[in-house]
Amino acid sequence: MKLIKRSLFLQVIIALVIGCLFGYFLPHIAINFQVFGNGFVKLVKMLIAPLIFCVIVLGIYGAGDLKKAGKVGIKTLIYFEIMTTIALILGLAAAYIFKPGHGMHVDISTLDASQMTKYNENIHAVTGVSDFFLNMIPQTAVGAFTGNDILQVVVFSILFGVALSMLSKDVSEPVASFIDKISQVIFKIMSIIIKLAPIGVFGAISFTVAKFGIETLLNLGYLVLIYYVTVIFFVVVILGLVLKLLGFNIFKLIRYFREEITIVCGTSSSDSVLPQVMYKLKKLGIKDSTVSLVIPSGYSFNLDGFSIYLTLAVVFIAQATGVHLTISDLIMILLITLFTSKGAHGIPASAIVVLAATLSSFPVIPAIGLVLILSVDWLIGILRAVSNLIGNCVATLVIGVWENDVDRKRVHQMLDDPKWAKSELGN
Repeated sequence: MKLIKRSLFLQVIIALVIGCLFGYFLPHIAINFQVFGNGFVKLVKMLIAPLIFCVIVLGIYGAGDLKKAGKVGIKTLIYFEIMTTIALILGLAAAYIFKPGHGMHVDISTLDASQMTKYNENIHAVTGVSDFFLNMIPQTAVGAFTGNDILQVVVFSILFGVALSMLSKDVSEPVASFIDKISQVIFKIMSIIIKLAPIGVFGAISFTVAKFGIETLLNLGYLVLIYYVTVIFFVVVILGLVLKLLGFNIFKLIRYFREEITIVCGTSSSDSVLPQVMYKLKKLGIKDSTVSLVIPSGYSFNLDGFSIYLTLAVVFIAQATGVHLTISDLIMILLITLFTSKGAHGIPASAIVVLAATLSSFPVIPAIGLVLILSVDWLIGILRAVSNLIGNCVATLVIGVWENDVDRKRVHQMLDDPKWAKSELGN
């Protein structure tokens, strides 16, 4: 009993199991529990914008060298683009090899177009190069914090951090000290909220099972299976190889973030653990300046699991609706998704919206085919969020090593000795 009280990981696992049972046996009651899951995620999200502002500003100011911060930013974007491209190609390859939609022969005239109405309203947010870059700029400084758009917060925070670094010490130091104190308060609030994770996970998973039913696991099961296998391959083989080249182990990294991963599994949202992940990466032995730049930008530019799903789903819909795709079509899909995959974060039901935006840019495939995968998007969303989280943790380590901003000895000690790591984290 004491172990359960002290271990957030065990509490979340128990909440997951109880939530599944509750949703299955008492669906008429569990359907009302969505409020707990949504409430927990909203509590976390209310802190994300100010927290990102604090850590980015302090990261840039603490680096002391604007050229170094610029180098970290450029290297980060290069890495993100490489991994995103690999993920998109992997999704295409999986769809092309295993053909999850082949033989379905769906008559698009029988599909209910009304189900797509609420998603089509947000398509404009991820289409058009000019719109994408303009959307990165908030209408006002306050708007960056109220719009729930991480990219806008990142843009404002970078400008603030750069400006602060250019001022004289007598002006900049009091401001930086004040922001540092604010960040400590925010992290303390987060430590309180994170204790509510089991309740949030229970509410989210019980509602999901009650609404969609366990039978959803079997509906479109082949597509879900292919996605899960592809993502696991990407994490274990691709990301595992990247870490191995750096001298680290992917499985030990996953174990280190197991509490955060279980929370993400329950809420299907990596936002719910963003502050905690940043804290643990710093404790792992990576400099604040690197963590502060890589993680916030990664939530918009480095969505590995999302990228795999994007190309896999597009080709699945083409196969299911009988659209033959040539090699040139696949290349065009890849080029389109390289852009649309960057506009996902901060948009409600982002996966479906971005898929709709992608198909609107490639009209050969009927966009109404998205109706086919609505029923399993929640299930796919679980691993999608987890893989996005793991991908960004790996990215932070990569950039940290690239910039010599990692204490290798501490990283190995934290990853190799869970008990010592737990004591260091104060759990």
